[in-house]
Amino acid sequence: MKRKSSIYRKLLASLLIASALLATAGCGEQEAEPGSPQGDVTLVIGAYSVVKDAFAELLPAFKEKWRQETGQSLVFQESYEASGTQARAIAGGFEADVAVLAMEGDLDKIEDAGFISHDWRVGSDGGMITESIVVLGTREGNPLGIRDWDDLAKDGVKVLYPNPKTSGGAQWDINAIYGAGLKRSEELEGEKSETYAKSFLKSIHANVESLDKSGRASMAAFEYGVGDVIVTYENELKARIQQGVPYEIVVPKDTILIQNPAAVVDRNVDKHGTREVAEAFIAFLHAEEAQRVFVKHGFRPARENVKQELSGQFVVPEGLFDISYLGGWDEVRSKLYSKRGIWYQVLADI
Repeated sequence: MKRKSSIYRKLLASLLIASALLATAGCGEQEAEPGSPQGDVTLVIGAYSVVKDAFAELLPAFKEKWRQETGQSLVFQESYEASGTQARAIAGGFEADVAVLAMEGDLDKIEDAGFISHDWRVGSDGGMITESIVVLGTREGNPLGIRDWDDLAKDGVKVLYPNPKTSGGAQWDINAIYGAGLKRSEELEGEKSETYAKSFLKSIHANVESLDKSGRASMAAFEYGVGDVIVTYENELKARIQQGVPYEIVVPKDTILIQNPAAVVDRNVDKHGTREVAEAFIAFLHAEEAQRVFVKHGFRPARENVKQELSGQFVVPEGLFDISYLGGWDEVRSKLYSKRGIWYQVLADI
């Protein structure tokens, strides 16, 4: 009898666990089929990993807003990946209704594959929903006295940043270092020197411990104890500090302004019949309510009035530059990340 009772208890426990998992389905990271019967409308989101925490707050807020405005029950199906990985998945057939990615270049991949047909850059913020800058994160108390990019090239300093083949964040990191090298060459030589900037990048990369898949993976490795300095988004460090992780943020003199876009994926929303809710969601991400939530999670706002109102919360580096300083994304992709580009020359040590 005792044995049967034990078996029954285990069976009951298994059933309860299975019920709980079914009840929470649709709330986590998954790629379920559009048109799920769990609600009146399902919105599939393909996002880069860094926005996951902010979306944990924003998605329920939009869900309630949509219910009040339309009476419809909205279900989200969410996928979070490194930005480059997510872009390739959507361009390859993952049926996301909305793409929220780390950089314009990743949306371009989806657009070039024929999935985005509208001009997503329309608007005062150019289609961007958040901003940030590339900064350096050190361990509590900054034990190695890191102050600027040069310190990352010193003997014995172990550096972390992710792999730009998979991570949009990593491309921002590499762009920041390379751009800082161009800035430095202008100061020393009176003009931009690609040779100097490549050497500058190479000297820092020589101290990199590993190239992780995403910014989040790189940060997890750092918090596990790998490395002395992490090159990452300012918002990532601010968010972790708010959660009690003892980082020190070092803002380099010369660094890049990060701008993160979001867009409706036209082919998919037309297939799923979700254009109205997808466009409303994108508009929501640009609106003040969402912009303030992003700020709470460490991002800089993209909306101009919120940006001006909260400007005192953010350091503006002396040599801040944007992607246009490097010639724009087309130039960057060709010059830095093509098969014979500068980044791959650095990797090959040539």
